[in-house]
Amino acid sequence: MTIALYARRKGWLLNEVTVRLRHGRVHAEDCADCETKAGMLDLIEREISLSGQLAEQQRVALKDIAERCPVHRTLTSEIKIRTRLI
Repeated sequence: MTIALYARRKGWLLNEVTVRLRHGRVHAEDCADCETKAGMLDLIEREISLSGQLAEQQRVALKDIAERCPVHRTLTSEIKIRTRLI
């Protein structure tokens, strides 16, 4: 949604956005670009397909926008869940 809103605001000819996600768990020591080096990590692999008349520079900009969307930022930040029974 963030990608589509950004493209519309810029007046870019984006017709459709498709996002595919795969979720798995990997050993931290097998992840070269991860900060954590022990235990298991959740790994989400994302593929974004953009259709429309877009220049390569526009496609790159839309990928960058995807990295800054609210959901992406929430998932990549530290998360603490506090539960209480009522």
